[in-house]
Amino acid sequence: MRTKYSLAKLSGMAAMAISVSLISSTVVAEDDNLRMDDVIAQAETPEAQQRRQSGPARDPLDPAPARTRAMQLGGGDQAVTSGTQFNPAISVILDGIYYNEFSGHVESPGGFDAGHGHGHGHDHGHGGHGFQDGFQMRDVEFAFSATVDPYFDAFVMFTFENGSVDLEEAFISTRALPAGLQLKAGRFLSDIGYINKQHPHDWAFVDRPWMNEYLFGDHGLLETGVQMSWMPATRSYTRFGVELLNGESSGVAPYIGSGNHEMVTVLPNDPENDDFSPNRNRWRASNGFDDVTGPRLATAFAKWAPDLGYDHALQLGAFAGWSEAYQRDEAHSSGRYETWDGDASFWGVDAVYKRDGGGTMGHRNFTLQFEYAMREIDALYMSRQFTDFSTLEPTTRNPDGDVVNQRWKQDGFYLQGTYGFAPRWNWGLRVEGMGLTNDAYADHSEGRGLPTPFESSWRYSTQLTYAPTEFSRIRAQLNYLDVGDEAGHHDHEHHDAWEFMLQYNISIGVHGAHTF
Repeated sequence: MRTKYSLAKLSGMAAMAISVSLISSTVVAEDDNLRMDDVIAQAETPEAQQRRQSGPARDPLDPAPARTRAMQLGGGDQAVTSGTQFNPAISVILDGIYYNEFSGHVESPGGFDAGHGHGHGHDHGHGGHGFQDGFQMRDVEFAFSATVDPYFDAFVMFTFENGSVDLEEAFISTRALPAGLQLKAGRFLSDIGYINKQHPHDWAFVDRPWMNEYLFGDHGLLETGVQMSWMPATRSYTRFGVELLNGESSGVAPYIGSGNHEMVTVLPNDPENDDFSPNRNRWRASNGFDDVTGPRLATAFAKWAPDLGYDHALQLGAFAGWSEAYQRDEAHSSGRYETWDGDASFWGVDAVYKRDGGGTMGHRNFTLQFEYAMREIDALYMSRQFTDFSTLEPTTRNPDGDVVNQRWKQDGFYLQGTYGFAPRWNWGLRVEGMGLTNDAYADHSEGRGLPTPFESSWRYSTQLTYAPTEFSRIRAQLNYLDVGDEAGHHDHEHHDAWEFMLQYNISIGVHGAHTF
């Protein structure tokens, strides 16, 4: 017995010694990290430490936090392992649409063709109006996100659209700046307004609101630059921000820079003498623009969300911006070359209210959303024509000179609401107005450079959405358009149109969950 007791005692002592040794090793191994954390903590204020530990600030009305783990193919509760914590979160969004313009012809709102990236109606591309009749894949989004280290987060999104790959966003954002500051740098959707920073799969309707598309561009205000935001320590959510951007958006900051305008003609050599052999000529002359060093576009925004309790949320916002360069040109098959060279500014307000109805799967949830924006463009207009292979001469009919100072002042708004009338189902209505103020110029009007009054344009939409889960959605939408033209030419027979859309939206991988 004495021998057994001694062996057990010795075994216990040995186990204790091994445990103490392991604990000591662990302490020693973690000691360097602890010292590094201590250095970081000593350099930070308590508020900065809390922000660094909780991650970057989020708007209170943003969708729910990202799903923390991906699902197994075929279902099941077990998480898909990433192999290493250094892998970024990866998500794929499929956005397929059936579109039918079954009555009338969809056109751009009167006075808003100028400055828009494309022509009438059907070729506005990703995220905007302009679908083709029939089935189409609007885009496939691939998003990668990760926390780089205690100081930075990173996000990259590519879109596959019409057989090409575009870089949608790629930016870093800080996690640990003091005093409520956060810096973002890269290519990103501006934080002006509410819907501008959302991707198409976040929208409550299939298409982008007119206001965002026609005042800022087909992709909204998507720019390369830096953003500094500040969230003061107040009882309610308050956030201010400024952005310095390169200035490339077609709506408020198109840019060309100095260079040559070229035109190639291929005509018969001498048809009167039956010489129809091709005579190729290249016409080339200065486009008349000057280089403007970036950043050329500056914006500012403010957001405030009072505390309305658990079931209600309200966010109010205001924004403004100024572009140092507004450079745009149009080349016509006749050889006429038009240019606009100046600057632009804008301002607007936004408001979003959300109510949690307390039901399951979005039942009785209600959202009301509103935005208004005004855009002003002040530019010198020139219309020129080649008189020889290297000279452009003015064609302006204006009696006061060859260069005409033009000024556009145009606005737009939308108001939309959605309601969850049953679990997984929601129904929405949207009304949009463009050109309530619509002081613009028509390129085709007599006496170029003279202002042409345009009527306002309206679009009314309704949608019905079924979302089996937060990762899949099927939506039907019906639009009625009443598009204004030049004053006195508002013709309901030619400018009213109906369009129908059916959309499926599928999210796989690790991505922020959406409301039902």
